[in-house]
Amino acid sequence: MALEIERKFLTSSAAWRDHVVRSERIVDGLLATSKGRKVRVRLYADRATLAIKTRKKGRVRFEFEYEIPAADAQHMLKSECGRSTLAKTRHYVPHAGKTWEIDEYEAPLRGIVLAEVELADVDEVFSLPVWVGREVTEDPAFRKTRLFAERAERKFKTARRRPGSAAPSTGRKRSIKVV
Repeated sequence: MALEIERKFLTSSAAWRDHVVRSERIVDGLLATSKGRKVRVRLYADRATLAIKTRKKGRVRFEFEYEIPAADAQHMLKSECGRSTLAKTRHYVPHAGKTWEIDEYEAPLRGIVLAEVELADVDEVFSLPVWVGREVTEDPAFRKTRLFAERAERKFKTARRRPGSAAPSTGRKRSIKVV
């Protein structure tokens, strides 16, 4: 059982790029959400995981993450996650004894770059790099479930505008519930 205590920030510049020690492409798929809890499948180049995250209490939640066969993850991403997938490149940047994870999202969320740091304690004092901007830890617009919903909405709008698209047009407004 692992506690997840993290802080999330926008980046204010690309100066972090000069300090990257490792990068990897990640595909996340959201399998289920309910009242702040979620189940996510993640595919890396060389492995895959399934994570169950509990509801946050302040800035703390429990996260249970397990290695699974890559073929299982690929199947779940393709058949179960549908529009609830996001691809990103994660860059690892050391700063003042911490490893910051910088996530650069791919289309349709290209341009979103988030910097996260994991902490051992809610009250832990840590140093902010000069390239860190506004904190978005508590901003609902930057929650993964919101980003998944935004991706689905953008894909839906794109499909409706494309000539010859098979996207249904019922004349009714389509809404996406964000948890």
